[in-house]
Amino acid sequence: MNPLDQKRTLLISPEKIQKRVLEMGKEISGKYTDKDPIFIGVLNGSFMFMADLLRSISIDCEMDFIKVRSYVGKKSSGTIQLIKDISADVTNRHVILVEDIIDSGHTIQFLMERVNSASPKSVSIATFLIKPDMAKIDFAVDFIGFEIPPEFVVGYGLDYDQKLRHLNGVYSIESDTVV
Repeated sequence: MNPLDQKRTLLISPEKIQKRVLEMGKEISGKYTDKDPIFIGVLNGSFMFMADLLRSISIDCEMDFIKVRSYVGKKSSGTIQLIKDISADVTNRHVILVEDIIDSGHTIQFLMERVNSASPKSVSIATFLIKPDMAKIDFAVDFIGFEIPPEFVVGYGLDYDQKLRHLNGVYSIESDTVV
C-alpha cells in the first residue's frame, strides 16, 4: 500500500505545533543567553522542527547536523547506523541535540554518548515529540514539544519510508493499514 493512501488521524494541528515551538524557542533563549550554543539536528526527521525552532530563538547560535538510521519502514532495525557525523567541534561548547521524536530512546542514547565523548561544556536535548510510555532513557530531556501515545506518527518531518514528511500537522497511521 502506498503510504500516501493510508488512513491518517490528526494528533497535533499545525497551529498547536507553531505555538509550542515558539514557547520552546523562548525557553531555550532564556536558558542560553550569552552562551552561544550549537544546535545539532538529527536528520532527516528534525529538519522542519529545527528550522522553526531556530527562527523562534533570540540568541546567537550555530547549527550542524548528524544523520543516523535506526528504522526501516515502521520497525526499528535494532541497530543505529551513523550516516553523517557532525562537522563542528563541540569541545567545551554548549550543545543542544534536536530530535524529531524520542521513541524507544536508543537513538538519543547513542547520540548523547557520541556528543559527550567530544567533551562539550553541556548537552541538552530538545525533542519535538516523546513517547514517555516507551522511552527507556536514564537522563533528562530538557525541552519537550509534545508527549504522545505509543502510536506510529508522520508529518512535520516524521516519515513512513521517507514519505509524508511534508504534512504540516502530526498524524497517526492506523496500524492495520501499515504493511
